[in-house]
Amino acid sequence: MQVTRTFDILERLRQNFMCEDALAVKRNKKWDVFSTQEYLDNAYDFAYGLLALGYKKGEKIGSVSNNRPEWNFIDMGMAMAGIIHVPIYPTISDAEYEYILAHSEVKTLIVSDKLLFKRLSPLSAKVNTIEEVYVFDEGIEDAKSWTEIRDLGTQNRAKYKDELEKIKASILPDDLVTIIYTSGTTGNSKGVMLSHQNLVSNVIATTNIQPLEFGDKALSFLPLCHSYERMLNMNFQYKGIRVYYAENMGTIVDNLKEINPDGFSSVPRLLERVFDKIMAKGKDLEGLKKKIFFWAVNLGLRYELNSANGWWYDQQLKLARKLIFSKWQEALGGNVKIIISGGAALQERLARIFHAAGIAVIEGYGLTETSPVIAVNHYEYPDIKFGTVGPVLEGVEVKIAEDGEILAKGPNIMLGYYKAPDLTDEVIDKDGWFHTGDIGIFVDDKYLKITDRKKEIFKLSSGKYIAPQAVENICKESMFIENVMVIGENEKFASALVSPEFNHLHFWASKHKVHYRDNEELVRVPEVIKRYQKEMNEINKRLGETEKIKRFRLVCSEWTPATGELSPTLKLKRKFLYEKYDHIVKEIFMSSNGNE
Repeated sequence: MQVTRTFDILERLRQNFMCEDALAVKRNKKWDVFSTQEYLDNAYDFAYGLLALGYKKGEKIGSVSNNRPEWNFIDMGMAMAGIIHVPIYPTISDAEYEYILAHSEVKTLIVSDKLLFKRLSPLSAKVNTIEEVYVFDEGIEDAKSWTEIRDLGTQNRAKYKDELEKIKASILPDDLVTIIYTSGTTGNSKGVMLSHQNLVSNVIATTNIQPLEFGDKALSFLPLCHSYERMLNMNFQYKGIRVYYAENMGTIVDNLKEINPDGFSSVPRLLERVFDKIMAKGKDLEGLKKKIFFWAVNLGLRYELNSANGWWYDQQLKLARKLIFSKWQEALGGNVKIIISGGAALQERLARIFHAAGIAVIEGYGLTETSPVIAVNHYEYPDIKFGTVGPVLEGVEVKIAEDGEILAKGPNIMLGYYKAPDLTDEVIDKDGWFHTGDIGIFVDDKYLKITDRKKEIFKLSSGKYIAPQAVENICKESMFIENVMVIGENEKFASALVSPEFNHLHFWASKHKVHYRDNEELVRVPEVIKRYQKEMNEINKRLGETEKIKRFRLVCSEWTPATGELSPTLKLKRKFLYEKYDHIVKEIFMSSNGNE
């Protein structure tokens, strides 16, 4: 059947992909599994329940939840009833919650658990439009369960069946289906309005790019409220792939081993951590085992597609896969064919070495405003090139503006920003081109390569430009560095604020008998600063003269979304960081004498 609206995927599932474990989630130490039929029943009954409660087409319901099958039940139920879904991150500040809830004018809020209910109930009470707060988890005192809506629908199936079918038939592909608030690295989040066609066009265009098919399993752990994971979640369902939701971010490794998935999506930072842990284990080996491990790693870092390294390299790689890389596969469950990476720039070395290990990491690119994919590397050669985000998606047009900015046009471009036509006009020009704010080039006239964010590129006092993301990515290859922000706008040289990888630093400090009371004292220890200077010297060898980090300062805290330094998608919130470390930034440049 033809899929033109998000909820058409349900009928496609019914016709082609009935199975006993369409959706599953790990909770209370066991996997809670839902069949395709149970998925369909829950979604339809939720839609009937909304109609029974008097909800009208065009009204809005918000959700704040972890990944779980119930998220799909309400998402599809809302879509069928013409209700606009406003999914919100569970990790933002109270101020952001208040702003989004008030700005979006949601009528009802559905949250996942007791903690979120306690936190969001008082905030919801301040928002005039919110009438009810429901909870997914059962048995929470003073809380209404989402099942009240579903069960009301079950009781009224016959009464509202025809009405729901009329509403479904009235919904057009260009109709608004969701408002997703961008995490925003500065200022208030913007409500991105996406239509059924926006999301569905992306789902269908990415279908043949990844190799998973009916019967395969995918593990999902990135937030479903983000357009990237949400679209892939629909892509998996469109292809009949069984979706298993991880218990939480801390149980991913265990969940991988339990369900042996065929693929999953990730952000680069998580892959960097996996790689760093593997390397740390390798360094703990001794003698011949250690030599073989690093022989395999060095071989993998030289990996080229399409056997470009020749017969002898391929023979060595077969041995390396048998001796070393097979263990990497086992750590990810043993069956992983593909990891889809998005949300930020992927280090090229990671793409190479995971491919060498027989695990295809394919990098894509896009924004919430583009539903989200603009370009993506394919699973097979020749539609893949390391160091790029791959060919432009079928049906999407891309051109590079005179100043290097990437412009996109196609069925995936958002309807606009909610209640902000002025902001919409700033990014979508009169010819329909969406201005991404990213700088890029085409490699070999085929593969799109992102070089930096337009707004983040800054100029030194010498007039030379610095693209901080590229430099930061190189810095984060160090096992000592968890995160880094390159600074130096209008200054004589580039510098950096460095958030250490404290687990590794603690291990190093213990090994070298460095004594300290806490992290605040640790980052000031002369031996530690000297070790980081050594690391920075190695990094600087890979950088151009103007890019070199002439000064750096270690900070004593880890940067996280919860503490405000990172967005929910783990991007640096530069304005926040500049304000938080204003005294350090001033100190770095205050003593500049031009001879750095």
